[in-house]
Parts: sequence; C-alpha cells; structure tokens
Amino acid sequence: MPGMMDTVLNIGLNDETVEGLAKATGNERFAWDSYRRLLDMFGEVVLGIPHEDFEKRFDKVKEDANATNDVDLTVEELKLLCDEYKQVYEEHNKHFPTDPYEQLHACVKAVFGSWMTPRAVKYREIHNIRNLIGTATNIQAMVFGNMGDDSGTGVAFSRNPSTGENVMYGEYLINAQGEDVVAGIRTPQPIRKMKEVLPAAYEKFLENVDKLEHYFKDMQDVEFTVEKGKLWMLQCRNGKRTGVAALKIAIDLVNEGICTKSEALLKVEPTHVEQLLHPTFSPDALKSNAYTKGVVAKGLPGSPGAAVGRLVFTPKQAEDMKANGESVILARETTSPEDVGGMWAAAGILTARGGMTSHAAVVARGWGKPCVCGCSDIEVSEVSETVTIKETKEVFKAGDIISINGATGEVIRGSIEVNTPTLGGGLGLLLSWADQEEGVMKVLANADSGPDAMQAAENGAMGIGLCRTEHMFFSPERLPIVRRWIFHTECLDDLDHIKHFQRSDFKDLFVAMNGKDVTIRLLDPPLHEFLPRPEQVHARVAEECGFGTDIQRMLARIDSMHEENPMLGLRGCRLGIVKPEFTQMQVEAIMSAAADFIEESPEAKPHPRIMIPLIGSISEYKNQALIIKSEAERIRSERGIDVPYEIGTMIEVPRAALISDKIAGLVDEMDGKPLCTFFSYGTNDLTQMTMGISRDDSNGFIPKYLELGIMLDDPFQTIDEEGVGKLVQHSAALGKSVNPTISLSVCGEHGGDPKSIAFFDSVGLNYVSCSPYRVPVARLAAAQIRIKTRMAKAKEDEKSRTASALPKQATIGNTESMSKVIVQ
Repeated sequence: MPGMMDTVLNIGLNDETVEGLAKATGNERFAWDSYRRLLDMFGEVVLGIPHEDFEKRFDKVKEDANATNDVDLTVEELKLLCDEYKQVYEEHNKHFPTDPYEQLHACVKAVFGSWMTPRAVKYREIHNIRNLIGTATNIQAMVFGNMGDDSGTGVAFSRNPSTGENVMYGEYLINAQGEDVVAGIRTPQPIRKMKEVLPAAYEKFLENVDKLEHYFKDMQDVEFTVEKGKLWMLQCRNGKRTGVAALKIAIDLVNEGICTKSEALLKVEPTHVEQLLHPTFSPDALKSNAYTKGVVAKGLPGSPGAAVGRLVFTPKQAEDMKANGESVILARETTSPEDVGGMWAAAGILTARGGMTSHAAVVARGWGKPCVCGCSDIEVSEVSETVTIKETKEVFKAGDIISINGATGEVIRGSIEVNTPTLGGGLGLLLSWADQEEGVMKVLANADSGPDAMQAAENGAMGIGLCRTEHMFFSPERLPIVRRWIFHTECLDDLDHIKHFQRSDFKDLFVAMNGKDVTIRLLDPPLHEFLPRPEQVHARVAEECGFGTDIQRMLARIDSMHEENPMLGLRGCRLGIVKPEFTQMQVEAIMSAAADFIEESPEAKPHPRIMIPLIGSISEYKNQALIIKSEAERIRSERGIDVPYEIGTMIEVPRAALISDKIAGLVDEMDGKPLCTFFSYGTNDLTQMTMGISRDDSNGFIPKYLELGIMLDDPFQTIDEEGVGKLVQHSAALGKSVNPTISLSVCGEHGGDPKSIAFFDSVGLNYVSCSPYRVPVARLAAAQIRIKTRMAKAKEDEKSRTASALPKQATIGNTESMSKVIVQ
C-alpha cells in the first residue's frame, strides 16, 4: 500500500537533544531543520492537527524572511518556526512529549492506527485487499539528507514507469528529507543531474539499482538518501507502472535475458491489459485545430493516456458525479493520500504542484489514469472552484469540460475526440506467450452479433461461449414482430420473420468464428422483458402489436401475462416446452445458417453448439434435447449438408447441479448416442438462486456487507467458492464421472474475473467465456494461474526432495520413554 501508511521522521528530538545534535554534527541549521520537521509530522500524524495550520505558520515565516524555499531559512528563522509550531500545539490543546521513548511509543501507535484512515480503507477497497488485521511498524535509524549541499534524498525507478523505457527515471533534492520529494514542497531535479553534484554517490546508486533489478527480475522503485556524500539505500520494491510500461518492461526483460517468458507474464497485471485497451487521443485529433489551438496550459506528463471530463475540485464531487455516470477531471493544487477516492473516480487528474514522483503521478500511473502534474501555468482554487490560466487569465469553473493528455502534459479546452487502440504489437506478442502456456484454460467470448464476434476474434477469443439469442430481438424494427408473436402465438408469419433475422445473425457469428465453437443459448429471459410497460402503450404501439386501435384489450393482455416472480416463471426451457414451435424455429435458424455458410464457402467449418437454458430436471432437458435433435437432423437431411452440431445445457438451477451425472448420462433411445456433450455454468443465475439474492436489487445491501466484512467479495463479481463454487465443483465431478469427455465451462460475468478464473481452473473447467473486451484480460489471467500452479508444485517438489535427502536422526529409546523424560 505505497503512500497509504503514515511516517514520522527525526523521533527523539526536543529542546535539549536538538542542541546536542547541533554540537555533535557541527551543523546547527541541520539540527533545527530536523526539529521543525518532527514538530510538524508528529502534530499531524500522531495528534491529528491539520497540516494546513503548520503550513500557514511556515509560509508566514518564509514571507517575513523574504525566503522562497525552506532551505533559504537561517538558523534563527528555523528556531522561530519551531516556536510558531509549538503555538499551533497550544491552540489545539495538544502536548508535544519531550521524552524520546514517549514519542516513539506514540508514533508506533499512530502508524498502527493509520491502517484505518479513510485513505487506507479506500485504497484497500479499490484494490480488493480484504481480511487483513492491520499493518506492521518499522522503526529505523535515521540517515539525514538535510545536512547541507553534500546531502540529499530521492526516489527513482530503474526504468521509466510511464513508458517502460530502459532508462533511470526519478528525482532528487539536495539538502532535503524524503517527504519533500513526494510532497511537492520544492520542485525536485531529474535524477540524471545528480551525477553533476554527487558523482560518486550517483555511480554507486546506478550500480546498486542494477543489482536489485537483476536479483528481483523486475523494475525497481527505490528510495535513497545521501548523507555527507555517502549513499544509503532506504528501501526497494517492484515498481508500480502503467499498462504501456508493464508490457514493454515484460518483453524487454525477456529479450535482455533477465527472466523467462513465464516469469515475464507475471509482471503484467490483468488491469494493465485493461489500461492498454483504454481510449487515447487519435493522431488526427492531435493534429486538429480543436486540439492545437485549444491547448491552454502545459505541465508534467505524470501518467499517460487521454481523459475528457467535467472539472471537479474535491474527491467527494468526483465520486458523486462518477456515480451519476459523469466523466470528471479532478483538479487539485496537489493531491494527498486523502484524495484517493476522488482520484479513483476521476477519468483524469490535474495538479498545479508536484513532480513526476509526486503522490498524484505515482497513484495515477499505478491505476492507469491520465495525469498532468506540476502544471505551473495554472492556479487551482478549491475555494472558488476555478482553474485560472496565469498567462491569459482564462478561467475554467466547476462543470466546464476540459481534456488532458497525460503523455505530453497538455491541458486542452473542451472535448477532444478519443479512440480505442486495437490489440496487436507488443500486447499481441505477450498474449501469444500466454496462450502457449501448458494446460492453459481456453478463453471464449460472449457475443450476440457479427460485430461483437469480430471484436472477440480480434481479441483472441477461441470461439463463442455464449450467444444470448434474445439480444437479437431488441432493435426497433424487430421488437414489434417479437411482441406480435408473444401476444398472438398462433400467428406463424411473425415466427417466420423472427426465424429469418435470427438466421442472418447466426450466419454472421459463424463467419466471424469460422472453425471455432459457437455456443448458442435458446431463448432464456421471461417474455415480459420484451413487452411495453402499461404507461408506454398508446395507439401506435397497439397497432404495431396487432391490436388495431384497441388499447384496452392490449393492456388487458399485458395484465394477464403478469408474473409475480418472472425470473422464476415462464422462461428458459419452460418456454420451449410450453411453446415447442419456438425451440424448433430457433434450431432451424441455427442449422440453416450453418448450411448457408457451407454452401457459400465449401471450406467453411461452422460448429454450432445448441444450449438449453434453465433446466431443473432430467425430463425438461430430454424434452428439449429430442426436439433439437429432430429439427437439426431434418435440416441436415433436407439440405444434404453434414453440419456438425452439439447439444448441451446451461447449469443455472441448483437442482440441475445436483443431478449433473444423470443429465450427462442421458442417451437417445433411438440410436444410443449421448444427448448431452457439454455443461456451461450460468453463474449469474446460479448465484442468485443459490444465495437467494436478486442481482438487480443487491446494491442496496452488498456494499454495506463488504464494508462490515460480512462478505469478502461481491458474489456477482467474484465467485462464491464456498457455496456456488461448491455446486460448480460437485456438478463438474458428477458430469465427468459418467462422461469423461464432457466439455465444462462458465459463461457468467465471473468468466472475466481473474480471481474467479483461478477457481474455475482448479476445478477442471475447460474454458471461460466473457465479454469480448475482457478476453485479453482473461487470457493473461488464465496463463498466470497455470504458471503459479506450476511454480507452487515445483516448490513443493523441491521441498520434498530436500527433506528426503536429509540424514535420518538416530532414535534413542522409544517415544514412551522420551515422553516420560520430557514430563519429568
């Protein structure tokens, strides 16, 4: 949790020890500078005094001394500042302890307490960090970067965390302590310039960072201090990075021989892949007059990417507007950890102060959000909620739309068109490595139209795992036809119209996925979803639906079809049983579309898999499977084309999961062939029915459940392993017990969730199916699971070999006598 836990420096100083430190070092200014820092940090972190109260006193002392920066203050002015800080304590009725041990004890408690600060809680919520009891506290001896011009402090990355370029990237400050760099109090210098002022320390620093990168096999984020010319490495960790940087670093580490392809795949997070598919300004947009003449300011390129949104000035504004579906740009003088909620909600971040390693830049890069930081061309007033361009005096108010370019640091007036990048280049290479991992789970896509299927194919989907046929019904020209059939099922002309457009749509899917599986679910949702609400019924709608001008008759018909609980009513296979002509129509459309494709392209290899939804009994499945088989064989015979097809079911009712062996074992009594070749787990409905929670209504309490720890994850985003997951596991085992070759998959929303994918892999599913845009994420997640599983097994095997190689110890006596000796 970088930057989320509190830090206090220079513990142990007081009115007496500050004099001792001055004498011991021969540097009175350094001693009093360290003391004023302790007073500030202790007051804020330990006692909760607002930092602004100290800042006001600091600014006043600098103003009176005509000083620009903190380093310009003299010893006497620093002593005065310490007295001013003590007055702040008095104003808040707080006490600064002079006993060093009392200071230390209070600071330890404060760091423990920072685990529950709003910023830390929000960070854990954003990153789904749950079920941890708290943080540890490091107590560390000080080295001082504020001892003069031969001292300093800095933060650096072994590679550029924005682009991934293999060059040292970071900043440092002479005569400063670590907090100065990230707080934006002074503008830091690029790390490369350190070579000019501290050459020996700089060379040693480069050597150390190179060793760390090779040892950890990853880009490193390091903090360091130089005290009187001597380099001290304070900490290192694998550095946060943008999606662009993560991709380049992973590929470069392989090309440089530092790590293997499998190891490199673990360097890229699924969220990084999402970032790579986020919108950017197109080359044409960058050349447009709207862009080139609309640039009003330029700051530092803190985190790359394009963002367009309405200006907001507080984290709460950002969160509220995001909740209402608005895209926002959060503008701040500078950000702090308290702002993380608003930063997460914002499409982009703009700050007037702070460098490339400031809080705003580091957090934005980690989340893949565009950020322009240290924009000295602007003044940000959080009081008046305005951004003022210093040179032109142009003012932007809350709600005004601006665009920011995190790659160049430019701020642009108005909205600039963005586009979505395509999959390819380095990302295509990385994902090809993922697909090559041994035993990796396949990733298919949920797609209901030709364009969806084409997008899925471009993103590397190995087929279509779910086509929701009902999604083909909602276009304006089709919906009236569907409604007429629902109201007047005896009208076969309308059913024929539906068959015609479904046949065309199915063919588009087969063309896009030529040679790959296309799993088509027969109509699943309740019929009321297609009907107008009573208040939407008027003369034109009544006429479209076959009621002429008789609006009242149409309203009466809608009322007669009302269901108290439609999600458990006439839907899925129940509809196909009650109205078998609809099942026949859909199967004819599917098989005819496949035959059409083969006729047009003799090399075509469509492979439809017809899925029966919402079964709860063997009889329900068998009824529909025999209708499907009869209709499919009729089309094959009439067309004289051998269209391969499969029949299977979506397991979304708990009872079906419990009798999966009986379903998998069904055979056609006429030819003895299996009637079920695949299960696909519809985990959306399976979760609703198993947990007794309506997905549509769960938002009223699940957020509170997560906050209180009653649930660790939203069960509609991450599979409930103990309940719903157990049903999936049990069902899969039952199905395999009677049909070892049965195909097992998941096609709910969980199919794109990395944590859920790990579970599905562990229970032996063959593939997951998710949104076309989640396919690249799922491909990476599936490969990472295989790699981690293999690494864990290798580690266990090594542990076993080591244990077996150890010499056996001689046994003295027997266990009983040994026990007696121990007891005595």
